[in-house]
Amino acid sequence: MPVITGGTSMVKPLCTATRLAALAILLSGMLPAHADDERDAAFPELSVSMSRDMPEDPVHWMLLFDEFEWQNQRDDNVLAWDAHAWIGTDKNRALLRAEGERADGSTTENRLELLWLRPVSAYWDLVAGVRMDTEPESTRNYVGIGLQGLAPQWIEVEATVWAGESGQTAATLKLEYELLLTNRLILTPTVETDMYGEDDEENEIGDGVSAVKAGLRLRYEIRREFAPYVGVEWTGKFGDTADIARANDDAVRDAHLVAGLRFWF
Repeated sequence: MPVITGGTSMVKPLCTATRLAALAILLSGMLPAHADDERDAAFPELSVSMSRDMPEDPVHWMLLFDEFEWQNQRDDNVLAWDAHAWIGTDKNRALLRAEGERADGSTTENRLELLWLRPVSAYWDLVAGVRMDTEPESTRNYVGIGLQGLAPQWIEVEATVWAGESGQTAATLKLEYELLLTNRLILTPTVETDMYGEDDEENEIGDGVSAVKAGLRLRYEIRREFAPYVGVEWTGKFGDTADIARANDDAVRDAHLVAGLRFWF
């Protein structure tokens, strides 16, 4: 006898549920049974912790030519480069910085820095190592320590202090900012300065702020790894370095066009 509650019969809902259960039992009997190896392949057992299946701190590497360019300087056409290469893990890396110029078939400036790099915060790395300047005259060697990373407003910073032979001290500072005009067109202003603690007339270096470079480069990224660019650069010598340049009849200020490639792999 059907149960009546408030004038509504419960017979129909009970019959519907019974029919659905019967249909599920019937369909389960019609489905093919899977072999154990097929089930294991479709649903492999994972480790207790997925980190066990991944390297704790994998090794990576990169070579970047931030600048590889032609410059029409006042005295001559110049081939200039600014490159970085590194290899290591997220916690410790070996970093090589190389910067220089060639004019009239000879190298006029050449600086190499071999550094150890370790992150000290989310946006800053500590660097320490050695530096060797081989031009324009005698070779100078330094040891140094510094920081590189992102300052507020996403300004890229490289700042290093150096102690060299015969008590010579130096400091370098480079600031760079990337302004995205489009996804592929990027305008990059840069400022770079060198400072020294003592005169080095043999290498045409005076104490204090020795030289400043300010550049503005516009690049088009055909691919992220390959981007031609054009721009302008201004260079100036100051203080005793400017006095030494004037005595040697060298230019103290210069503005020139640049054209080159930025690439990495």
